[in-house]
Amino acid sequence: MSALATVRGIVARDLIRSVRQRSRILAGVARPFMWVLLVGAGFDSIARLEGGIPYHAFAYPGGVVMGALFGGTLTAISTVYDREFGMLRLMLASPSGTAPLLAGRTLSAALVGLLQGGIVLLSAPLVIGVDAAAVVGGFAALALAALASGTIGLLIASRLSSVENFGGIINMVLFPLLFVSGALYPTGGMPVPLRALARVNPVTYMVDLMRHAFHQPVEFAVATDVAALLATTVLAFSLAALLFDPEQRFIRRSIQKDN
Repeated sequence: MSALATVRGIVARDLIRSVRQRSRILAGVARPFMWVLLVGAGFDSIARLEGGIPYHAFAYPGGVVMGALFGGTLTAISTVYDREFGMLRLMLASPSGTAPLLAGRTLSAALVGLLQGGIVLLSAPLVIGVDAAAVVGGFAALALAALASGTIGLLIASRLSSVENFGGIINMVLFPLLFVSGALYPTGGMPVPLRALARVNPVTYMVDLMRHAFHQPVEFAVATDVAALLATTVLAFSLAALLFDPEQRFIRRSIQKDN
């Protein structure tokens, strides 16, 4: 079996599984709308943002990223599920090796994140004023955000063997990433330690890139955002490949060198 066939088969399988779990897709789309419409409506009356932008308009790019982030990372639960119930062992018996398996899982997670975030993005004209160029640019930013989110989820799932453990850990990781990112409030007003954390938080660059597309005030150049997200994708995928190694060859080599 070729590597391309392996990737294609895994993507098709994961997408079919995700489409059948309609409640998860609906929940992933509803979460950003709940924040932007319900919480944003209340914050509009008390929040005073630079430039006079309404809070719900400020939060909308973060809502789009939220859809992609949760969609991409939570799709990694399929890896944990397959490990717990033995399917992963059969998949690893394939001659194509581990890398195509991880690539397929990353691509399918990115597509789910792109789907969820895309629905939120396409609904933007109903909530805030955006033009066609903003939507097109938003999809380009969303594709990078979804890809980085998929690799982050894969990294978290790489050593977990229980679906219950994944559920607890993923929430402990996702919410701090979201809150310390500028998605829900400007990072400029954060305390210095949190502002420093925001600078190394990949979600910060997802949101900033989305704000470029929405023509909102930004912190970084487009090239900086793109470079940060590409670096996150490469680093997270590489670490996931090392940690995922079913025979723990990397770990054993390290132990042998120490001895």
